[in-house]
Amino acid sequence: MTTTLVKETSPPAAPAPGSARGRRLRRRGRIVALLFVLPALLLLGALVVYPVLFSVGRSFFDASGTRFVGGENYTEMFRDPATLKAIRNTAIWVVVAPALLTGLGLILAVLVEKVRWATAFKLLLFMPMAVSFLAAGIIFRLAYDENPDKGVLNAAVVSVHDAFTGTSSYPTARARDGQGLAKDTDGAYRTRTSASPGNAVALGLVGVRPDDLPGDARPAYAAAGRQAAPDELRGVVYLDFTPGGGGQQGKVDRRESGLPEMKVEAVRDGRTVASTTTASDGSFRFEGLSDGSYTLKLPASNFAPPYEGVSWLGPALVTPAIIGAYLWIWTGFAMVLIGAGLATLPRDALEAARMDGANEWQIFRRITVPLLAPVLTVVFVTLVINVMKVFDLVYIIAPGPVQEDATVLATQMWLVSFGGGNNQGLGSALGVLLLLLVIPAMVFNVRRFRRSQR
Repeated sequence: MTTTLVKETSPPAAPAPGSARGRRLRRRGRIVALLFVLPALLLLGALVVYPVLFSVGRSFFDASGTRFVGGENYTEMFRDPATLKAIRNTAIWVVVAPALLTGLGLILAVLVEKVRWATAFKLLLFMPMAVSFLAAGIIFRLAYDENPDKGVLNAAVVSVHDAFTGTSSYPTARARDGQGLAKDTDGAYRTRTSASPGNAVALGLVGVRPDDLPGDARPAYAAAGRQAAPDELRGVVYLDFTPGGGGQQGKVDRRESGLPEMKVEAVRDGRTVASTTTASDGSFRFEGLSDGSYTLKLPASNFAPPYEGVSWLGPALVTPAIIGAYLWIWTGFAMVLIGAGLATLPRDALEAARMDGANEWQIFRRITVPLLAPVLTVVFVTLVINVMKVFDLVYIIAPGPVQEDATVLATQMWLVSFGGGNNQGLGSALGVLLLLLVIPAMVFNVRRFRRSQR
């Protein structure tokens, strides 16, 4: 029997750190790492570093780019009223939008934990993030339309308004000249001559299309032929227009319709003593009036134009309206990030607080929010950086006449450089200002990320 002995061999020793072979290996590792990083560095230089340096240099030249003007563009930037308005609007965005988004995200993240279908709810709120700013701008431009037939928000506002205050059925109605009615300064109509109990009066109006008459409107001819009792003042309010032509002005013809739901007042000595509303055939009557002369009045409320809703994209509300569209897009983002931080909270601390008798509001205010402070800070700073660069929503949603009232630094930079100003020197100065405003927030965010990794 033959026994074979195998000699164990130890692995080759690592080169000494200071040896020539060790230095060659380290140098080779650096070269390989640089080769891998080089494409990314070239792309970063071409898309970020070069444009930044070019913009800084371009900001010191005039509009044509041929004459060096030094800091003149920066001086002009702070003298231009449009730029000052853009800085003011940007400050409003920075103060309002991130704070609202962080607060909404925190509230929704906490509440979603108590919802049975939490995943579906999160998905629903996060879906707007998949919509481009261009598409979102078009959606909200239509939603904010002043015409209630197009704008969904104004349609809702008009519906609620009309449900509580009502609306006029005859906004286009008017009296014929020389037919016995005079118009007051407030838009009301009153009879030129007085009437007394026992009389019947016909009040003719025009300006209403037969198709726009209420569905219960009936012909006024029979009502106009009724005689008034000695103790009543009666009459008829009718459309002084015969479909198809014919008829006589100032006289109720057989095919002319009464105007229902028209308010009529009896006025004596400048004071309204009685009021009523016309029936479906336009007839009305006042009973129990004392003897004397009365003026019949059709109040201005009969002819009030319909309520058109809120001017969402007017100079006063255009910036809050655009911020509302921004909230719709980014609330899901804030909720998901804060929800991820909420999932890492120590549950034993929350349960201990409940066992000690703390209610949910105390737990939220004194435990949940302090523990989430690092996450809330990161979300807030990230949103600050994002709102400083907002462009698409402002440019698309704000109509041309109020574009200047809604402008921010990003849109002002584009308008000055390419949107008609053709002054790329001033536009570059605005770009440098925007960069200087964003850098502190970026540095703060990077430092927080590094501290969290440690």
